[in-house]
Amino acid sequence: MVLRRFLCEGIFRAALNYEQVHRMHRTIIAAIFLAFFAFRLYAQTAPSADQSAAEAPQATPTPFENAESLAARGRLDKAMPILDGLAAQSPEPAGVERLRGMILYQKDQFPEAFKAFSKAADQDPQDRESIEMQGLSLYRTGHSAEALPYLEKAHATVIRANVDPEYVLGLCYSDVKRYDDARHAFATQYGFAPDSAEAYLLAARLFLRREFAAEAAREAHKALEINPNLPLAHQLLAEVALAKADVAAAIPELEAERKINPLNGNLYDRLGDAYLRNGQFDQAKEALNRAVLLEPSATAPYILLGEVFLKLKQPIEALHYLDHAAKMDPSNYLTHNLLGQAYKATGQVEEANREFQLVVDLQNNDKQRPAGK
Repeated sequence: MVLRRFLCEGIFRAALNYEQVHRMHRTIIAAIFLAFFAFRLYAQTAPSADQSAAEAPQATPTPFENAESLAARGRLDKAMPILDGLAAQSPEPAGVERLRGMILYQKDQFPEAFKAFSKAADQDPQDRESIEMQGLSLYRTGHSAEALPYLEKAHATVIRANVDPEYVLGLCYSDVKRYDDARHAFATQYGFAPDSAEAYLLAARLFLRREFAAEAAREAHKALEINPNLPLAHQLLAEVALAKADVAAAIPELEAERKINPLNGNLYDRLGDAYLRNGQFDQAKEALNRAVLLEPSATAPYILLGEVFLKLKQPIEALHYLDHAAKMDPSNYLTHNLLGQAYKATGQVEEANREFQLVVDLQNNDKQRPAGK
């Protein structure tokens, strides 16, 4: 696992689970597309102001229009039987398979969705949305290489206002090691020039998130070659080093970042943690105090300061910071574990046992919590 995170702020020591990140991105991508198509269907079926004002009786909706209206209102189980009936007709009405595909996609039935979108694309070779959704359905089943031709074809058809498919296209390119193409796709989504320093840094960030540490480092170095004063590039190189547990290599990168971006509170948080792990406690304390001043609502600097003072054999000072962190976030078991150590070091056995029991209870609660909650 990579990407050191510091507790609840997302930047403490616990490594972020790649599969959780990957599922999160896939869920976000699905939500974006489904919201887009729901709005599109609603716009097609909802009456305009002029229509509402008209006194003339409205024509009876067709079965397909009824299915569209139901789907736009989220009543997928009621829309699907209507569409299945229409799919059995010969010839099949236009738009049926695409709408069936969208409903199946929303229900996470991706192989079935792919078949429906394939039928829609066969019926209308200019149906770019169905071609695009073929690629997305394959991507959601983990077939990035197979998804690429569909996404590329849809990408080449028209210039879209909705650029989120660029992100999926970039992910697929990175999965098949076409890293330059991935960078260009990511850059398009953010409006960056494809070979700019910003594009290289963006690609580095996304590659690191996908556990492509070597490629992330290469892209970040290239970003710095183009713009030596680009903020966050040195910090990303530090994250790559920390992912390899190379604290000694991370510290110079963080110190270089401080010269470029001296008011970045997260930077001092990470620098303090790196100093702490490298046994440089005085430097850690100085960096973390700066983090507290810049990010007073963040719990991580307080927790790390508590750990620093425990290392310095100053448990009373540690209690001050750890108690503050526990009040900010009572559910963080790592804070309570450090509090237990601090209380034990001061001879307060009852309080120490209370904190250690809280650690057990909180960990048990985490294990019982449903996935994704």
